[in-house]
Formats: sequence, structure tokens, C-alpha cells
Amino acid sequence: MKHFLFILCALCCMTSCKNGAKREMVTSDTKTNETEAIEKINYPKTLDSVFDAHGGVSLWKQYRTMTFTIPKDENPETHITDLYSRKDRIVTPNYNMGFDGQRPWLLNKEQAYAGNVEFYHNLMFYFYAMPFVLADDGIHYKEAEPLQYDGISYPGIQITYGEGIGASPKDEYYLHYHPETYQMTWLGYTVTYRTGEDSDNIKWIRYDDWGNFNGLILPNSISWYDYEGMNIKALRNTVKFEQVALAKNKKPEGFYDKPDRAQYYVKPE
Repeated sequence: MKHFLFILCALCCMTSCKNGAKREMVTSDTKTNETEAIEKINYPKTLDSVFDAHGGVSLWKQYRTMTFTIPKDENPETHITDLYSRKDRIVTPNYNMGFDGQRPWLLNKEQAYAGNVEFYHNLMFYFYAMPFVLADDGIHYKEAEPLQYDGISYPGIQITYGEGIGASPKDEYYLHYHPETYQMTWLGYTVTYRTGEDSDNIKWIRYDDWGNFNGLILPNSISWYDYEGMNIKALRNTVKFEQVALAKNKKPEGFYDKPDRAQYYVKPE
């Protein structure tokens, strides 16, 4: 994953998985006035099966802009992301934030936002865009211990990142998929943000509410569960996604730039 945390697939039972995915550069004819290229990657076989169960990574790479809204009573959040550059923007009635390709920024109306912009600006995008964000470069895949839940054994893949990839390269992710449909069902993840230390505290999100958006199978909602290790317990909370849109065109030049009245995020000393 290029930018950040969560950046979070299916496991490879073949030798090629241990050696990482092979990459082949192909020019995209969907981009205009640019010389960028899209990487075509030969993923582990089971990961390809997961991607195919969600519409296929080739279709995913045809889209340039993703938009969705997280409904909230007083401050709904509209998230817009460039799927190639991973620049982003979150628009709400009370604040705006984004990432201009270099640094995160915040336009904080009446000091309404008190969180960490660097942590949050693309957090929900990465959770929402599963499993396709696990097609990013710099990722290593290997088999994970199956996750047992409600009488079903979900095969898994452990995802780690190369040195220097993202803000938290020591984060680990565990994608667990249904053994018959290959659809993603659980995401486990660790958080090492700021500490830089390895963690064995794996948090768990359930993906069991899917919708079809332009041929891609993406979540209508995701749910966090209480847990003890790999023992999944009660439902804790659910986040819904609405007004999902995918476009093959990019936003106008400067759309993700810091507004004049906004401030760049400054890491605390």
C-alpha cells in the first residue's frame, strides 16, 4: 500500500507466493495528458481468486476516482480519493481535510476537528476499498492461520509491507475469505502508528454486507468486533457507506490542494 496504515489478501499456497508477486509494466490508455503507467501484477493464485470474487483487479484499475459518504447525524463525511495518486479530500459541514500528494492538511471550521489528520485522512478509504487496496505495490503475501468463526474455517493471507512503504510499514494485515465463494469476510490488522514497534494485538473487522458498484463488489457497511486474540466475540460497532460512486475521470487540477485558509498538519515534537 502506498500511503498509510491500512492499507490492507488472499494467500498463495504456491512457491511463487514466497518470492513475492512479479510485476510487469503496461501503459494505460485510460489516462490523458500523462505519462504514468499502471502496474500489472501477477498476484498469488488465491489472491487473484479473491479479487475475481469482487469484480477483478483489472476492472478496479480502470477507475480513477472513488467517492463515498459516511452518514452522521450532524457531520456526514464525503470522502473523495484519486485511485492512482492516492490524493484525497474529506468534505464535511464542520471541517475539510485532505492529502495533496505530499502532506495532509486541515481546514478546521471553528476548531470542530480534534483528531489526528495524518492518521485519519485516508483511513476509511483503505478500509472501504478492500480487498483491492491489497493490490498495491510493496506488499508481501504469505499464508496465515485460518480464522474460525461460527463453525466456518476462513483461510487467510498475511500482508506485510516493504521497508519504507507507508507511514507504518510494520503494520500487518490478515485477509480471511470464505472457503467456497472466495469473498473477503474478515480483516485483521495491527496498529503501530507512531510507536514504530511491532504489535501482536490484532483488531478484527467483518465484511458481510456487499453491494455491486459498476461491477465491483464493495461494502455497504463494515463492522468491528470485540476479540481475544483470534477468538471473535460480540459486535461492537458498524460503519455504513452511502452515495458510492466510481469514475474513470480524475478530478480537476488542484482539487486536492490545500485551500488558502487550511493548515498543513505538523507532527508533534
